[in-house]
Amino acid sequence: MTKIDSNEDAGGDKRRGRPTMTDVARIAGVSQSSVSLVLNQMSGARISPETQQRVFDAARQVGYKLPGTRHEAADGSERRTIAYLVDEISTSPHPVVSLDGARDFAFEQNFLVSTYVTRSNPELEEATIEAVKRDKSVIGVIYSSIFTRHVTLPKALEGVPTVLLNCYAEPRKHIAILPGEVAGSFTATAHLTELGHRRIGFINGEPWMDASVDRLKGYRQALATADIAFDERLIRNGDWLPLTGYHHALDLLGADNPPTAILCGNDLMAMGAMEAAQEMGLKVPDELTIMGYDDQELARYTHPPLTTLVLPNYEMGQRAAEALLDITIHGKKLKPMTIKIDGPLVIRATTAAPAAVPAPANGLRVAR
Repeated sequence: MTKIDSNEDAGGDKRRGRPTMTDVARIAGVSQSSVSLVLNQMSGARISPETQQRVFDAARQVGYKLPGTRHEAADGSERRTIAYLVDEISTSPHPVVSLDGARDFAFEQNFLVSTYVTRSNPELEEATIEAVKRDKSVIGVIYSSIFTRHVTLPKALEGVPTVLLNCYAEPRKHIAILPGEVAGSFTATAHLTELGHRRIGFINGEPWMDASVDRLKGYRQALATADIAFDERLIRNGDWLPLTGYHHALDLLGADNPPTAILCGNDLMAMGAMEAAQEMGLKVPDELTIMGYDDQELARYTHPPLTTLVLPNYEMGQRAAEALLDITIHGKKLKPMTIKIDGPLVIRATTAAPAAVPAPANGLRVAR
């Protein structure tokens, strides 16, 4: 699993293959949205010349293919459009980033992405699919969901080249691109055990969600690998919001034999946990380690900046567009399969070795 220390120059991402806008954003110290605006030369973007130059320099450093190197636009009569169907896009940053990944990859290959939001309305979804099928410029469909889940594909998509993004269906008839949640949670928890923590609280998401189930699996596997017994008393089920992270962290830290580290199922709950630590007079990371998950934009602006694990939405979008183009344009006979994309660890300033407690009578010092 790739680890990135935000205090060091990442220097590209050759180990994971093709350089991405995520790599450019980390090196330039800006958001993926800003990178997209600069590299796609979007007019009207209020980005300083200095920041634009930093983005271009970072892109060249990692070998990212700049828009100026793309092929000339194709004749409008060609089939050059990908239809991107998503159930919701306005209530979370994650589907927006996945769309960015698909759109940017497609544009680099001289294709466009048309986006349709169906809001899980069967009638709207059916009407949308029928309209897409009538559009002769469309090569196929990326069928996406706002959170990872099982879906029942509409019958109208039968015979239409389709790649599933952040969702899966049975029986397996399509390529499905999913986040590697078990591996991600394993990496996050292993980072904490490698620092020396043995009592690690876990504030997870809603227990019915696929992401929460898989992240708990990864947490348990990492503990077992480090020969640490699983303790159900250290687990809390949250709802992805800061207030829940705050209350669960207070509960964990107020218990007998409290954890020395808390892993949160997303960055928002980690922010709440950091507020709870401050309220209890605990310095992060000197007296308590806190770790997030997702690497949302806000993670770099907490005090101190939050160590977290990237939810690879952008790369998932890229991979979905790539798979659809391979099937429809390049003629590759790809078997139906589930492809899981892992995200890297981003080490910032909220994780450290556990603090030592006062020495006992025999003079030995032990860690909490």
